[in-house]
Amino acid sequence: MRWWPFRKRQTLAESGIFQGMTDYHAHLLPGVDDGVQTVEESLEILRLYEQLGIREVWCTPHVMEDIPNTTAGLRARFGQFQARYAGPVRLHLAAEYMFDNLFKERLAHRDLLPLGAEGNHLLVETSYFNPPMDLYGMVEKIKSAGFVPVLAHPERYVYMGEADYRRLKERGVKFQSNLPSLVGGYGNPVQKKAEWLHAEKLVNLYGTDTHTLPSFQRIISFRTLHLKLVVNESI
Repeated sequence: MRWWPFRKRQTLAESGIFQGMTDYHAHLLPGVDDGVQTVEESLEILRLYEQLGIREVWCTPHVMEDIPNTTAGLRARFGQFQARYAGPVRLHLAAEYMFDNLFKERLAHRDLLPLGAEGNHLLVETSYFNPPMDLYGMVEKIKSAGFVPVLAHPERYVYMGEADYRRLKERGVKFQSNLPSLVGGYGNPVQKKAEWLHAEKLVNLYGTDTHTLPSFQRIISFRTLHLKLVVNESI
């Protein structure tokens, strides 16, 4: 982990926090979900990533009943996207899986796009407002299948409190927090949760959760007074 001291109010772009960072959560694969829709916009975002010093990015498109992307389809689209980008940012493909019936089917058939260099982590999410059926049972099924569950943006789940987060950590779940959360990108309640998770050293990975160029430009212009901000560990 690397720590960056913030001694004065400055933007995320000015802080240097992105230098050498791996973005573990971004919706940059064009035209597959509610993220970036065109190759041209994805390439513009990657040019901005280059300027900020981001080293690697994991494209993590949604897979859920409402957006039933297939593993084969995402791999094909990713190959096309790779062919269009010739810059220094290293591109990887995984997926962000909603805890729903489609995920249960994909997990049973190991039809998955895992996260991380070893291919043994799964990025998962739930509804922001309601817990899924048998949350802890699903965690155990993921582990039994040989994967480490990584909960995307835990700070954004309204129904979770401190006891829930600690229980999930005790069950071996890793947390991936969104950098925008720490600078108020989703409002004050989410920021407070993100700050607590960070202060308690419960976060393992960080990502931008970038969906569009304008939204990312807006986030990196936010100013912060955080004294310490961790980039992420590697998986």
